[in-house]
Amino acid sequence: MREETMLLFAAIVIAVLAAVVLYQRFAFRRGIQKELHGISEKLREITETGSDEKVMVFTDEPVLMELAGQVNRLLTERQKIKADVRREQISSKKMLSNISHDIKTPLTVILGYLEMMRLRGGDDDMLEKVEEKARQVVDLINQFFTLAKLESGDTDVSLSKLDLCEQCRENVLSFYEILLQREFEVALSIPKTPVYVQGNADALQRIFSNLISNVMRYGADGKYLGVFVREEKDSVYVDIVDRGKGIGPEFAASVFDRLYTMEDSRNREIQGNGLGLTIAKNLAERMGGGISLESVPHVRTAFTLRLKKYPVSLNSGSENERNL
Repeated sequence: MREETMLLFAAIVIAVLAAVVLYQRFAFRRGIQKELHGISEKLREITETGSDEKVMVFTDEPVLMELAGQVNRLLTERQKIKADVRREQISSKKMLSNISHDIKTPLTVILGYLEMMRLRGGDDDMLEKVEEKARQVVDLINQFFTLAKLESGDTDVSLSKLDLCEQCRENVLSFYEILLQREFEVALSIPKTPVYVQGNADALQRIFSNLISNVMRYGADGKYLGVFVREEKDSVYVDIVDRGKGIGPEFAASVFDRLYTMEDSRNREIQGNGLGLTIAKNLAERMGGGISLESVPHVRTAFTLRLKKYPVSLNSGSENERNL
């Protein structure tokens, strides 16, 4: 009986030890899987956010530590490549800005000489054509110059409290004569009471000018211009609307790209060089907003400017500006 008891006890001990060994193996395997899953999730987060974080592992396993080290070395190399690319981009944009300035100066002088020749009785028709072409080149260089300065960070866009409704009225009024000449129907929905935003008057003037000119160039067959101001909790929106031929879905994603022009954009009655919308969007973003597009051809094409409301909590009488 005593021997049977000893054998039973030995069997129980062996079973317990076997269970402990199996549990340890399972826990070890599960721990490695957990660490690997954590590394995978962290890599996904770093990739999606573009952050410069590193992978951290809390383990004594040499294999996992080596893996984490290799991953972090790759992330460090990726960070260096990103920094180099960024420096090259800034350098290229500053170079373009400088080149634009250098080209603009002699062209301005040429325009001055052409004007002098015309005033002294030269061939008026020929001189006017040359002068017109020279002005087009100067305008294009000015657009390049503006965009290059914006993208290289050389332009400060100061923000202050502005009445967006007044800005809309003034800019539509500046196109009033040409709208009448072209027999456009103009529809306005602008609140009579001020709607204040964080903005820059010069930037807004440039944006509205580019967007309305775009309507008159591409939406002319609709003979319609709509300007509608609407508010939400923290944002204000301005819809610039036409009923022209619109922009097909295959082009909608490209209209804000540099030098992108529609097929009939060589008509120079209203300026169009493929930079206007790019500049408008860049300026809107510098003011903390943006521009979007929705288009149903011959029904409604709308470029929507979004801006931040001026915070009610700030002193309404303060006009102090902030530099971005």
